[in-house]
Amino acid sequence: MNTTPIKRGLPAMHPGELLREDVIPSLNVSKTEIAKLLGISRRTLYDILDEKQPVTVAMALRIGKLVGNGPVLWLNLQRNYDLEQAEKALRAEIDAIPTLHAA
Repeated sequence: MNTTPIKRGLPAMHPGELLREDVIPSLNVSKTEIAKLLGISRRTLYDILDEKQPVTVAMALRIGKLVGNGPVLWLNLQRNYDLEQAEKALRAEIDAIPTLHAA
């Protein structure tokens, strides 16, 4: 099975960016209230919105429930973002690893 990510030309989006730019403004609820509804501190929410903290599985469950779209979108955004960041950071090391093929 090929697990190579499909490159579409756009950089991967941190889930905090989507929350900050699109989701929270459309809800007409303060960030303080969002944090309360999620059961997290304002600091934790702001760290996610500022892309300083990842969206964990537990956080994806919380956000997905709050906005009604489930956890998968949030997990996929985080996974794609993490993969892109790791590819950038490790590019030279990864390029030096040969690809083996079964006989």
